[in-house]
Amino acid sequence: MLKRIKLGLPVLLAIVIASSAMVVVEAGEWTMYRGPDHTGISKETGWFDASAGVKVIWEAKIGSGYGAIAVGGGRAFATGYGANKDTVFCFDAKTGKKIWSFSYAAAGSVPGEYMGAHKPGPYATPTIDGDSVYTISKHGDVHCLSVDKGKVKWTAKIKAKTPKWGFAGSALVSGDLLILNAGTAGMAFNKSTGKVAWSSGPAACGYSTPVPIEHGGKPHVLLFTAKTVALVAVADGKKAWEAPWKTKYDVNAADPIVAGKNVFISSGYGTGCSLVPMGKSDPKPIWKNKNMKNHLSGCVMLDGYLYGFDEKELVCLDLKTGEQKWSEGGLGKGTVMLADGKLILLSEKGKLVIAPASPDGYKVLSSGVILKTTAHCWTMPTLSDGLIYARDAAGDMVCAKAGK
Repeated sequence: MLKRIKLGLPVLLAIVIASSAMVVVEAGEWTMYRGPDHTGISKETGWFDASAGVKVIWEAKIGSGYGAIAVGGGRAFATGYGANKDTVFCFDAKTGKKIWSFSYAAAGSVPGEYMGAHKPGPYATPTIDGDSVYTISKHGDVHCLSVDKGKVKWTAKIKAKTPKWGFAGSALVSGDLLILNAGTAGMAFNKSTGKVAWSSGPAACGYSTPVPIEHGGKPHVLLFTAKTVALVAVADGKKAWEAPWKTKYDVNAADPIVAGKNVFISSGYGTGCSLVPMGKSDPKPIWKNKNMKNHLSGCVMLDGYLYGFDEKELVCLDLKTGEQKWSEGGLGKGTVMLADGKLILLSEKGKLVIAPASPDGYKVLSSGVILKTTAHCWTMPTLSDGLIYARDAAGDMVCAKAGK
């Protein structure tokens, strides 16, 4: 039996502990890439008011890169690159006051990386777990830092082939393990010590983040590897199932989406998307087409419909049939998350757009430019406690609000 589970932190009331800076997940906190449910969907309500417009609350400079913002315990964590160093930042989530920063020597790109219009710097999003925050550099440097002061608890190096654009998947905490999309089909560190718990092999990985799922009563993760979508046991890294999926340059970047006993996958470079039954040894797609080509970040799913970017077109797709319900241009290669039935869209040029998640069509409820930039905005926005956090590739970070 396959079913979706939450392997992140439990939802607890916020408590103040004088002896430590322990972070606990509240409803609305966004402690990892695509949120605690790993779906790109927030449970927050009451965050939007169309009459209030969109306004920027605070701004910060964090250095270039593409990692999204993680928020927990009243703190916002971000990463960036500059002056031959990667830096992890910790801000007060409400005011933008810098609480601490931690830097380490790093190159802006990996050897042979094609930059083009890309900016240098990290791709992965910080992951908050208890009193620790975990970061991954594009070079495979893994850091475990204390939430309160940014003190290094441990550091490790991924010993596997570096993919063409460097390591991009964010870390997933599952029990005592830190699971990474690294190597042939994932690897795991002990989250407290940094010691390798298991490794699947030395081949280059894909660019997505591990997605937790239960299989046979035990925790597993779905990985979009370089050439497959694979189901891997958390405990020992044993592969339980996989299906082939090849994309040009091995850019399997968008996280798989669990849909009952099936999984939705999508990638760019003209590849397309598919709904694949999990668990079968020779899985034939339920459907496969080119109606959704997620080049960068993935879709969100609500009531049987998928919403995401088919390259430069915002598209609504029927999950059951793969039929395209509508498409909308003008946002470029944007990104999307969802909360309270509304799409939170960030255009490639820094415009924030709020629109209903409806198969009936696209309608703008509110919009405003929050990042005045010539760099790409290819990073998924974050919603936490009524505030929306976003960044561009050049290193401008903003905290905005779409309500009173």
